[in-house]
Amino acid sequence: MLRSIVVVLLLAPAAFGQSDWQRITPESAGLDANRLDAMETAIKAGEFKKIGSVLVARHGRLAYERYFEGDAATLRDTRSATKSITSLLLGLAIQDKKLSSVDAKILDLLPERRRKLQNADPRKENITVEDLLTMSSPLECDDWNDASRGNEERMYLIEDWAQFILDLPIRGRMRVGEAKETPRYGRNFSYCTGGVFVLSEVLSKATGLRADKYAEEKLFGPLGIRNATWVYSPLDIPQTGGGLRLSSLDLLKIAQLYLNGGKWNGKRITDEDWIQKSITPHAETNDHQEYGYLWWLQSFKARDASYPAFFMSGNGGNKVVGFPTLDMAVVITSTNYNAHGMHEQTERLLSDYILLVVR
Repeated sequence: MLRSIVVVLLLAPAAFGQSDWQRITPESAGLDANRLDAMETAIKAGEFKKIGSVLVARHGRLAYERYFEGDAATLRDTRSATKSITSLLLGLAIQDKKLSSVDAKILDLLPERRRKLQNADPRKENITVEDLLTMSSPLECDDWNDASRGNEERMYLIEDWAQFILDLPIRGRMRVGEAKETPRYGRNFSYCTGGVFVLSEVLSKATGLRADKYAEEKLFGPLGIRNATWVYSPLDIPQTGGGLRLSSLDLLKIAQLYLNGGKWNGKRITDEDWIQKSITPHAETNDHQEYGYLWWLQSFKARDASYPAFFMSGNGGNKVVGFPTLDMAVVITSTNYNAHGMHEQTERLLSDYILLVVR
């Protein structure tokens, strides 16, 4: 028995895709090793809470890799970071001509849902894939509002999650004065995990494969990702809105894939056009942040410079970030779930340390 365990442990690095990365020293990547050491000291001293791992790739090569909880084989629950992978799967379905476009209407794709719809409204007929990709459907769904009918915590109490979301009423909007204010990019952002879960059924209907199987065949396999654990609804539908577990190294591959315009190790995985559309602003979330196709977009400041970034984000402060102007990908995993300042903590790691190590 002991011999079997040892063999598994020895095989684990290759099994978790470590061999897919070319490793270089921080100095070779133009990074300040002393500043990285200072970051490690701060994390170990408890200045940053419950940080699991920090990885940095520069110019497509792995330059820094540290684990503070678990190791390279540990599968990280990055919560809503899953949403960005769902965006990638939708792009692959369009590339494969399994899905016509982001303009495809949800109820046309899921006609069985229309037949038992509650709170029927003609505006529901016009909800598109793009509306769910940009968190801007007219459904009364807002995870940032505990009183919202569509808050995800209410969804988890119901067996049929997709029907729960599609049954929601249309949301209203109060305003001051008679003039209507047109939102930037023409979309009203409202963060809705349930809407992204509906895309799981869209993927299944369009491709003929459950979303997890489609991911394994079209994305994880080509990227050399050999271990992924999904969360499933009570009806055994993969939760494309959150909870997917991947290793830190495999999460880094997703950011690098986007930096490479859809290629991994020289092989085309997805269309560059989809990559660009995904990280182009389609909605505004606040004064300093925008939203693409399930990707967050903002600039991070360090000293007197500002660095535009696209990133996956999840509860706990989890971040998977691409900095195009630096050709740098960063993964920060954390189990600081539901804690006050969890995202601010991660952003401080980026601005006070990681961005300052670039020479």
